[in-house]
Amino acid sequence: MIDLTTRRIDLNSDLGESYGVYRYGNDDEMMPLITSANVACGFHAGDPRVLRDSVRLAARDGVRIGAHVGLPDPLGFGRRAMEISPDDAYSYTLYQLGALGGFLVAQGLSMSHVKPHGALYMSATRDQTIAHAIAAATVDYDRGLEVYALPGSAMASAAAERGLRVVPEYFADRPYQGADVTMFGWTPEDIGSAADAGARVAAMLADPVFADVRTVCVHSDTPGAPGIMSAVRKSLLDKGLSLGP
Repeated sequence: MIDLTTRRIDLNSDLGESYGVYRYGNDDEMMPLITSANVACGFHAGDPRVLRDSVRLAARDGVRIGAHVGLPDPLGFGRRAMEISPDDAYSYTLYQLGALGGFLVAQGLSMSHVKPHGALYMSATRDQTIAHAIAAATVDYDRGLEVYALPGSAMASAAAERGLRVVPEYFADRPYQGADVTMFGWTPEDIGSAADAGARVAAMLADPVFADVRTVCVHSDTPGAPGIMSAVRKSLLDKGLSLGP
């Protein structure tokens, strides 16, 4: 029997993905529901003004701020696979950490974590060379940062090998087949209702395969994201867990 009352779960969301006059995601509604924000750093989405506003919004609600680093592919929203070298991955990561870091310093705030986005996240899940490049850039920027990654992934392994704290992640708004998440190509029917997402998280908690999970994600651009995150929060609290990083 797993004792859930000793387990603390962080709630995270990918935010700051608007651009110019184009609004994207449910940032205002999501921020009060989460404990950690993954803020886009201008490669796959976001711009300098959105970065600044996202930092201020997270600070207002007492939410931790992490860098959501992606591929330089705004047209594809960072979700299209790109052939990049480990040197590219290192440079892209360090560049984006610096971009977010500047706005944090200006507000007297600190960065808490790094989470790759989209196709970069999935590449780092499988490819040790890309994962180690991301981890190396993170260490060179601030070895005190945490790294969000799928349990058992190349990213989790590379980060741990370089002395970074790994936060294993579960996606409440993506379908799973066993321990494998379907990140792309899903349909709304695959995700189901907010109640379905809450039930999936409750089942995940009791599954030994996910015993190491310490953060649950709901993307801000998923249809009905605030309702999904609210259902996830209720599911966790009903199980006796505490919420926070």
